[in-house]
Amino acid sequence: MTKFSARLLCLLCLLSPIASSAQNIDTTKGLKDYYRKYFPIGVAVSPGSIKNPAETALILKHFNSLTPENAMKMGAIHPEQNRYNWLNADAIVNFAQEHHLLVRGHNLCWHEQTPKWFFYDKAGMLVSKDTLLQRLKDHIYTVVKHYKGKVYAWDVVNEAVSTNKDEFLRNSLWYQICGEDFIFKAFQYAHEADPKAVLFYNDYGTEQPAKREKVYQLLKKLIDAHIPVDAVGLQAHWSINDPTEKELIETIERFSSLGLKIQITELDMSIYSSKNNPADSNGYTTAIAEKQSQQYAMAFNIFRKYKDVITGVTFWNVSDRSSWLNNFPVKGRDNYPLLFDRKLHPKPPYNQVVNF
Repeated sequence: MTKFSARLLCLLCLLSPIASSAQNIDTTKGLKDYYRKYFPIGVAVSPGSIKNPAETALILKHFNSLTPENAMKMGAIHPEQNRYNWLNADAIVNFAQEHHLLVRGHNLCWHEQTPKWFFYDKAGMLVSKDTLLQRLKDHIYTVVKHYKGKVYAWDVVNEAVSTNKDEFLRNSLWYQICGEDFIFKAFQYAHEADPKAVLFYNDYGTEQPAKREKVYQLLKKLIDAHIPVDAVGLQAHWSINDPTEKELIETIERFSSLGLKIQITELDMSIYSSKNNPADSNGYTTAIAEKQSQQYAMAFNIFRKYKDVITGVTFWNVSDRSSWLNNFPVKGRDNYPLLFDRKLHPKPPYNQVVNF
């Protein structure tokens, strides 16, 4: 046994006694083992996650797919026109390769975290459509080819559909300069760079009927134009109050009717809802834990039912202590949206997810 293996085994032993208090839970198994016959179970990670021994132990026990949370986004990986920063993304991909984990690439085109230089020339004027599309092509070709054979799937376009009821596509600089063509071209470029990669359109709020229908219409337009889109990513930034079972089933059936596969790409369950007053929280109470457990159980029951359509489920962050929802959207407010607490111990919802 290597020193690393011994250290890993020791850390896993520290994690296991917490889980053993739950009835009918096999503490030798992780999430990925319970769902081996269903779909990969993934997690979004930062470079720090794979350097922290305790988090590394948890990742390797429970997950068989990784998504770089921020390291592959345009701003991080391509901060200047003639400079790429591969350091953090490479570290995550190399870790995945070493441990035989899948990697989802996230993301190739998004209205946020796009460096300003993409949109402007040296005089500070907006560039032409042709120039912006060429910059997009260069970026996608370079990034996708760099990870060809190591990244099996890409979130090609992220959140292009507007949440404004009076708009179809988000009025981003991408859209202002290129119209909808930036979406079409992004998928084309990604497919050209790696024909074997599974290409996703990824968005949030897809369970709400109005947003769902917009995303459906965009996907149908892409398919009708023979654009190589393979799947849709449902971000699944949900809460203990929504979506309902009916909304989730309708969403899966609506998108799968297009012949597309589906992945749950950024799963967490906030203990707050849009109607909550931020000052009303009493933290992670027993009642909140029970409600969160019920919501997770409902979602995973549906995921298992639709295993022929759903090809992966990815949690957004390793544990509550690293959740992006801490301090967002309310500064100073903690959230408890994941299956592992701040000490990396399984929470009550974990038992519901693995007990089936």
